[in-house]
Amino acid sequence: MMKTLLKQTKGYRIPSLLSPLLILVEVMMEVRIPFMMGEMVNEVILNGANANMNFVITQGLKMIAMAFISLLSGAGAARFAAKAGMGFGSNLRSAVFAKIQDFSFANIDRFSTPSLITRMTTDTNTIQMAYTMIIRIVIRSPLMFAMAFSQAIKINSELAVVFAVAAPFLVVSLGIMAVIALPRFKRLMKKVDGLNSSVQENLISIRVIKAFVRAVHEKEKFQASNDELRDASIAAEKILIMSGPIMQLTTYSCIIAILFFGGKLVIGGSMLAGDLSAFITYVNQILMSLMMISMILVMGIMSRTSLTRVAEVITEKPDINDDGADPTLTVENGDIDMENVCFKYKKNGKKNVIDNINLHIKSGETIGIIGGTGSAKTTLVQMIPRLYDVTEGVVKVGGRPVADYTLRNLRDSVAMVLQVNLLFSGTIEDNLRWGNENATMDEIKKACSIAQAHEFIESFPDGYQTNLGQGGVNLSGGQKQRLCIARALLKSPKVLILDDSTSAVDTATDAKIREGFKENHGGVTTLIVAQRISSVEHADRIIVLDDGKINAIGSHEELLGTNEIYTEVYKSQQEGSVE
Repeated sequence: MMKTLLKQTKGYRIPSLLSPLLILVEVMMEVRIPFMMGEMVNEVILNGANANMNFVITQGLKMIAMAFISLLSGAGAARFAAKAGMGFGSNLRSAVFAKIQDFSFANIDRFSTPSLITRMTTDTNTIQMAYTMIIRIVIRSPLMFAMAFSQAIKINSELAVVFAVAAPFLVVSLGIMAVIALPRFKRLMKKVDGLNSSVQENLISIRVIKAFVRAVHEKEKFQASNDELRDASIAAEKILIMSGPIMQLTTYSCIIAILFFGGKLVIGGSMLAGDLSAFITYVNQILMSLMMISMILVMGIMSRTSLTRVAEVITEKPDINDDGADPTLTVENGDIDMENVCFKYKKNGKKNVIDNINLHIKSGETIGIIGGTGSAKTTLVQMIPRLYDVTEGVVKVGGRPVADYTLRNLRDSVAMVLQVNLLFSGTIEDNLRWGNENATMDEIKKACSIAQAHEFIESFPDGYQTNLGQGGVNLSGGQKQRLCIARALLKSPKVLILDDSTSAVDTATDAKIREGFKENHGGVTTLIVAQRISSVEHADRIIVLDDGKINAIGSHEELLGTNEIYTEVYKSQQEGSVE
């Protein structure tokens, strides 16, 4: 896990090394100053009016110079640590985002969307702060402790025994807190995921919530998630906040003990006042370094959970990749073959979602796919561009198994209009160019004309330069669908999959779209997944799915009256249209 994360320091390794080096200089200066101060105090107290003023002045000037060097080194270390930390965080977020882009649908299913958002934001920020602390405070605190402790022993080894009692007490106390707090922070991050899920669902569905006047219900649901997060935060933090009182107890106990025993030594003449003054300064440095170490421990506990969660994403192996694919192989035609295809969403699932499908579609055919809800219509077509991989059997496109093609070459030849019509912020033209970024305006307008979108686009004041809100919120459902169809057509695909993509348009517009396909894309293999018989009745063949199995295949005329499922759907829709 650490090896994977350390790769994200690329480009920022020099600042990551310079920061600890400057910290070393800073600590050396800081630790030396109290010792020189003690020597100067001893000179003045012991010799009084006869004190060597040249020595005092020289020591003072040296201390000023060392303090200035310490200041510059500390500022430089902070700057390099900040630069390295920010760069590391940026690389880490990019790595997580890039990995998510490689995920198959099955990989994405294993992580919820809110959880992935939390891992890219909250978790990554926590790791970034931890990394900044590692190259700064984690280096500084042990160095300060070791150097200050060695100087304290040099001044008076007997008095330094106080630390031998305080340090074990502190280490054991902090260790117990770490053991108790870690599982609580794991629960805390899960609650953060839950809150993000509630917020995301609410914002996406805000129109439905308002239409059904469910704002009060959603507030209560959010409040429940918020309360759970609050309780989890309190449960985790109340353990860690104990580090403060424990550090204060240790600090003041050490100071009291050293003042008591050190004062006796000064009175007895076995220790000089200047040495005691320097010793007390070293006590503060030692205890301050221990306090920083406790902060590091707190951050370590928090970041360990985040490290695990982010590493899970980075080390996740995509179920679908280009292993064994031929990068030179391209799809020659739109032939589609499915041989003994079975599919489960989970490998250890008990039941196949797709069960023993055998299907042969010739290039240029128009195939309708119909069936009841849950009959696996969408799942079936998603295996063609390898959005999911088969559990058993083989899917072929252009006469070759889909695994023989690289994902880019395969998906560039298969255009798919999904059930959810997603558009992105930007202009209409920007969205359409997802299909072909090099398309001419004539090509764009032709695709939109086929999809029956050109007319409504031209009705906007800015036409194709009309800015869409996030997700295309300023368009109707039917307008979104037609833009998504036009975007798919711009790919000039060998296979075109329309997954219930005309459900939000009227039947007349649906008919015009189908007619446009026939006239301009007759050589393209077209698969139309639909709920309406009217959307598929003119297809060359219609596949009737039932519970993941092919119930029947035939033309509209062949199925009508001979297939119970198809006939029942047809009659129910005819009766509904008459009413």
